[in-house]
Amino acid sequence: MSVVSAADRHSRVLLTGYFLGLGAIMAVWGARMPAVQQAAHLSTAGLALVLLAAAVGMVAGLQLGGRYARPERLPTLLTTGSLALTGCLVLVGQGESLSALLAAAPAFGLAHGILDVAANTAAVRCQNAFGRPIMSGLHAAYSLGALAGAALAALTARAPHSTLFTATGALLAVVAVAAVPVTRRLSGADRPAMRADAGKLPLVPSPGKLWLLAALAAASLLGEGAAADWAAVHLHTLGAPTAASATAFALYSAAMAAGRLTGDRLTAAFGAPTVVRAGAVLATAGLTIGVIGSSTPLALAGWAVFGLGLSTTVPSLITAAGAGGPRAVATVTATGYLGLLAGPALIGALASATTLPTALLLPALLAAAVAALAHRALENTTP
Repeated sequence: MSVVSAADRHSRVLLTGYFLGLGAIMAVWGARMPAVQQAAHLSTAGLALVLLAAAVGMVAGLQLGGRYARPERLPTLLTTGSLALTGCLVLVGQGESLSALLAAAPAFGLAHGILDVAANTAAVRCQNAFGRPIMSGLHAAYSLGALAGAALAALTARAPHSTLFTATGALLAVVAVAAVPVTRRLSGADRPAMRADAGKLPLVPSPGKLWLLAALAAASLLGEGAAADWAAVHLHTLGAPTAASATAFALYSAAMAAGRLTGDRLTAAFGAPTVVRAGAVLATAGLTIGVIGSSTPLALAGWAVFGLGLSTTVPSLITAAGAGGPRAVATVTATGYLGLLAGPALIGALASATTLPTALLLPALLAAAVAALAHRALENTTP
């Protein structure tokens, strides 16, 4: 059993804070998007263009971060990425026209992408230093940050979104600056993590396996996009009250956070392939029953079980990619976000051609694909 130093424990706490902050920012940004649209007098097409600009910037940031996220540069990338992201959040809040938002949104996405890769790369190194799974817990911090950000946005719904964006950005920027001395001392193992089963080193994923990891990340995050954009609509079509409809994504997020909080212990006990496969089977069953059941209680339970089942997938996939270095992490993350961004639109198109319940079987089918391919993708690549 490896001995965990105080520096490694401090690094874990620091990274937990970065994941919390990133989740909070993204939740605040998403929850108040209707107010951004109204303030800038955007049509639906105009808002879609702004979101596309942010997505393009994010993919570019993921690739740029993957290129420069070397160990010695991680503290700089974490600090500058945080300050850039908080600053861009403030700029987005001040945007009152399409042109202003189109200038700020790509920068926001770029900073998000850079910070995302830096945080996940640092998390892989920190996990190596611990010698046991901690990635799921760090991603749980992101989920908890998102819940806190969504709650804050709801509590301040009557306040101007520009005030919320400025206050959130300023507060988190102060925290990032205050954390600079600790960030500079960010620790992490320079050795690859040891596998617990036979004391073997995890294998660097081959190009084929890397793209399999990326495809499974896209399949998993497509489900998250479906939950974020379609869960409430699904409940509404069942005749659920507005409050119950709004609860669907909250239940999904809470279940995912709970699953990630326990995911590290399960992974240490049973191994990532087994945990991811079992979770994906659970997710498939939960969403399928929730969609086919056509009742509000079953639908709410289905979305919650779906979030619980998929909770450990992305942390495990990023851990497996981590043996290949920052660029591998960036590849899996960027491809995963493409699924997150494209998924809701794809489900909308399928719903237009068929019905919404039929379209919502797509993320359930993709979860089944994750279950079928989890062992092949993760064997010999995770600690």
